Amino acid sequence: MIPHTGDETAGHVTPPARDRTPDLVTPPACDGTVGGRSPVLVTGLPRSGTSWVGRMLAAGGELVYVNEPLNPQHPPGHCPGVLDARVTHRFQYICDDNSGDWLPAFRDTVGLRYHWLAELRANRSPYDLARLLRYGTAFTLGRLSGRRALLDDPFAVLSAGWFARRLGCRVIALVRDPVSFVASWRRLGWTVYFHELLDQPLLVRDHPEVLELRALAGSRDRVARAAALWRLTRSVLERTPGILVTSYESLAADPVPGFRRLYAYAGLRWTPAAERRIVRACCRPSGGPGTGFAWSGLSRTAYRRMDSRQALAQGPRGLSEQEAARVRALTGT
Repeated sequence: MIPHTGDETAGHVTPPARDRTPDLVTPPACDGTVGGRSPVLVTGLPRSGTSWVGRMLAAGGELVYVNEPLNPQHPPGHCPGVLDARVTHRFQYICDDNSGDWLPAFRDTVGLRYHWLAELRANRSPYDLARLLRYGTAFTLGRLSGRRALLDDPFAVLSAGWFARRLGCRVIALVRDPVSFVASWRRLGWTVYFHELLDQPLLVRDHPEVLELRALAGSRDRVARAAALWRLTRSVLERTPGILVTSYESLAADPVPGFRRLYAYAGLRWTPAAERRIVRACCRPSGGPGTGFAWSGLSRTAYRRMDSRQALAQGPRGLSEQEAARVRALTGT
């Protein structure tokens, strides 16, 4: 899920923002609905908790988890069995004007129709074949048993409105406190190449504030760049109807009622089994072996069991008080 780690050449957590009630509580039957039941999209910038939330929603057993089909890095992206379309940019922007390139492919993805031959032609390593068997089987069994697709995709964050409007997705967009977000990216050495956004004319047309990123193109100031990406994304999400914008901090601080609300929004049954799985997954003490960031499993997610409340306190580590204050000034928080 990593944007970039190189440079481009061409302690304090504020109270979480209140979740925004979606303008469209029940999406209409659209191209992607399966038997009148909507697929689910969990999105938000990388390191905002999308893998965690996606796994917790899938814990109820009603969803088929699909990891980052819009990620341009392989794996987990560039898997035509999952999404038979060519991803050209990080944070690919999809709207009505380029739907012809994306709608048929995503109809198949959310309809759990796996493209076996396309995947086999593109990816033949032992790892890829194992993914083919896992995803192909999960899609087929999920479709036959009436389960729905859950897309966990940070790279869909700027296109969240299209997923809600054209595919009928229940969209949950996570927003993390900007200091913790920037600190996390800095610890991992991540950055973003703004030409990936500036080179998308439809994105610039619909969200002209993207042009403000030109001033930082080529800058080595990773703090300023991450803060600018956070500010842009928040601006886009706040103006997007039909989605639920949720604070990562509020969910991590009290996960059981928070996830119960997300289950209701997504049209999922809240069961004792789902609650037990969520409690086990969110109350594991942090700091033990394997609790740091790493891709794992065939799905290539960063999800780990954790103590979500303890994770909040560790979020800003790596930034000084002066740097944290600077992030707040840059993001207006």
